[in-house]
Amino acid sequence: MKFRQRKIRRRGGIKKGIYILPNLCTTASLFCGFFAVIKVLHGNFVTAAWAILLAGLFDLFDGQLARLTKAGSQFGIEYDSLVDLASFGLAPSLLLYMWALRDFNRLGWIVAFLFFACGALRLARFNVQAEAEESHYFQGLPIPMSAYMAATTVIFYDRLFDGLPEKNLPILGLTVGLALLMVSTVRYRNARELDIRRRLSFFVLVGGAGAIAFIAWKPSIMMWVVSLGYVAGGPIEEVVYLLRHGRRRRREPARETRQPVSLVISNQGK
Repeated sequence: MKFRQRKIRRRGGIKKGIYILPNLCTTASLFCGFFAVIKVLHGNFVTAAWAILLAGLFDLFDGQLARLTKAGSQFGIEYDSLVDLASFGLAPSLLLYMWALRDFNRLGWIVAFLFFACGALRLARFNVQAEAEESHYFQGLPIPMSAYMAATTVIFYDRLFDGLPEKNLPILGLTVGLALLMVSTVRYRNARELDIRRRLSFFVLVGGAGAIAFIAWKPSIMMWVVSLGYVAGGPIEEVVYLLRHGRRRRREPARETRQPVSLVISNQGK
């Protein structure tokens, strides 16, 4: 009888089990982040940047799979946050440091750490405020988009210039700006609220095909343009609203029930 009780206590950890498919996608995102770090240490910065972009795709898929299969869980939420910190916090901060910031010596690694720390704070704030998260907006720049901005900048620079940037002040400023935007209260639109099961206009499909063709024309340049457009879109919207109304926008009413983060946006708004 005592043996049985001890056995039950040992199994009392994860009672509902783990959903395989969404968490496999999350693990694939973690692998891409780890692979990016390895490539950074070997000096293959462009390859590392592409690995970060691929991690973002897997991060997108795990949320969609969790939504379609109704496989959201608390384990998936926590695991997804840890993976995002590695793939979209550590990997891009190390990439930026080794690629462009180390020439600034102490200032370089401090700025790289600032990016990493603000990413961690962004994730923690998102998890704490998940119950009050607005349905159409994120508070602060989502950490995957800041990682995408960093990665596409590396690819864009490599496409246009030869060699590595040396004491490049715009890249230093970009890194600081991305870090501060992550922990800011600037609102960013939640593109992930689109329900792929809902019927939409035919012109939405045409627009999607046009967007794919636009990016495929010159991926190394267009992906940077799209990323920059999203990053700059939040502050621009805030300024336009402030000029029109003389005050900042009020927050929308929060959702009444909390939906698992991995289900709705897979921490893309983290």
